[in-house]
Amino acid sequence: MSKPRIGALRHRIVLEGAARASDGGGGAVVNWLPVAELWASITPSTGSETIVAEAIAGRITHEILVRHRSDIVPAMRFRFGARIFEISAVLDVDERRRQSRCLCREELL
Repeated sequence: MSKPRIGALRHRIVLEGAARASDGGGGAVVNWLPVAELWASITPSTGSETIVAEAIAGRITHEILVRHRSDIVPAMRFRFGARIFEISAVLDVDERRRQSRCLCREELL
């Protein structure tokens, strides 16, 4: 795959990592903290509908392409404005450590 043109990475997104804190009752509260701001290309892949709590919810999968970072893992997520993209997998495009393709899910309610 060839290197994307500079205009292809046109979305400014935030990479977030989960931080767990005790809730005082034996459980944990998950807080999402910013790790980095990145330029990215966001491309929708597939879409579907499911029933959640007796309501129809949409699900869209996306491919998000960023410059390679070795610290991106599936336990993280991306934020683009109010939209949240949960990372399912991270692929090293061409295995040359230049680009990372992240397969993500966006839940729509």
